Amino acid sequence: MAASGKLMLSSGLCQKLSQLTRRIHMQPALLSSFRSSREVQELDKYPDVEVVANPPEWRFVERLLPAETVPKPAEKPKYPSGWRPQKEDGSETGYFVARTKNHMVPVYLHTRFRGQRRITVVRRVQGDIWSLEKDLRAVVEQSRNGKLCATRINEMSGQIHFHGDHVDLLRDYLKEKGF
Repeated sequence: MAASGKLMLSSGLCQKLSQLTRRIHMQPALLSSFRSSREVQELDKYPDVEVVANPPEWRFVERLLPAETVPKPAEKPKYPSGWRPQKEDGSETGYFVARTKNHMVPVYLHTRFRGQRRITVVRRVQGDIWSLEKDLRAVVEQSRNGKLCATRINEMSGQIHFHGDHVDLLRDYLKEKGF
């Protein structure tokens, strides 16, 4: 009986919705605009509203709302995705690469000129950005069999740009180092 009641309610709702849309298309005055809206009346003419801080129904709404912060992942020896938690704080190396709010390594690929130019960007670098660039460039050049790699450093925004697609290589290196 309850299932048929829900079905009837939803079909009745659909009928009312279609009637309302037909009325709106026939009468443009029903469309909401500044000129067609009613004037604000005195507060006595509006119904009383009681604000409840924590009603019992609120738990159903809270379940649907997104979390305010991303929870810290559970500590495991190894994760199936290959993700590793951040361990290094930069005190030993002199530089630090902060994780994103989703606990991911901030290494991105920018493509320009219809995919012809690929630039790998390492963001959120703090500390001695020049020594980090030197270490990362050595890793990239080693993977390219000694070929030189062009880099660009932006100290103000804490970013290092590498010419080419080296996202996986640099992410894995930074994860191994604990950043």
